[in-house]
Amino acid sequence: MTELGVFSSLFIVHCVFNGFLSYTCTMLNIVTIHALRKTPSLPMTLKALLMSLSASDLGIGLIVQPLYVVRLVMIIGGETQTQTYKLIQHVFLTTGNLFFYASFLGVVALAADRFLAIHFHLRYQELVTEKRVAALMTSIWIFSSFLSFLTLSWIIPEMAKFIFYNTIDIFCIITTALFYWKIYLSAKHHIIEINRLQVYHQAEQNGEVMTNTARQRKSAVGAFYVFLVLLACYLPMLCLSIAHLSTGLQNTLIFLLLLNANTLVLLNSSLNPLIYSWKMRHIRRTIMNLLRNVPH
Repeated sequence: MTELGVFSSLFIVHCVFNGFLSYTCTMLNIVTIHALRKTPSLPMTLKALLMSLSASDLGIGLIVQPLYVVRLVMIIGGETQTQTYKLIQHVFLTTGNLFFYASFLGVVALAADRFLAIHFHLRYQELVTEKRVAALMTSIWIFSSFLSFLTLSWIIPEMAKFIFYNTIDIFCIITTALFYWKIYLSAKHHIIEINRLQVYHQAEQNGEVMTNTARQRKSAVGAFYVFLVLLACYLPMLCLSIAHLSTGLQNTLIFLLLLNANTLVLLNSSLNPLIYSWKMRHIRRTIMNLLRNVPH
């Protein structure tokens, strides 16, 4: 029996699962974007970052996952040599890179924002303005578009593309991890400093500072969970891609693992809105209010 025959049932399972994920990802991110718009208590800068991240996740559910399902169906039907399959493959890779890197870089920007909010909490509003955040989001989408269209370049060798993409991925992961390590150290330092203040007339001010610090820490924890889920969903694909292209191994095990890793990467966009509603209280309240107002 051929390799395709052995894994035909697995392909069908992935088609059904990704079809379901496409619907849930789309609906969850639409609800999240609407909830963000209806949550006045969130700072506009943080709201803009989360909305950009949700928009990229929405693109994955609305466009990338349906293309992935169509691609798998065509592989099952043995249509991999047709022009239609090649077109689907190109569009899938282009849109996939666009929305994936917009989401990936959005997570890095979210970590940087939470770092500035905690490390420079007194100057945060001065440093992080709506104009600067808008410029950053525009830059992220432009750079993601560049990475997306680079996929179609016939001039650059595939190995050079692979090294370039993975260098960006590893750099973003390390940078984001460093941001959260600095957030942890800054939050710990703030708590120690607040506990040292024992003067009575400063009690009310200290309470206000502590409340603000606690609020910033909670939002940082929520953003940190987004990063952890991204790592859990993406690292298997990164490791497999490096192992696959560096060793040149092509066997059924690698094929199976890559298939599962692809679905895991796409799953990430369905998990992000769940994290927002779980770890960010203001968003959770807005979503609950929206659900209560839905007519039965």
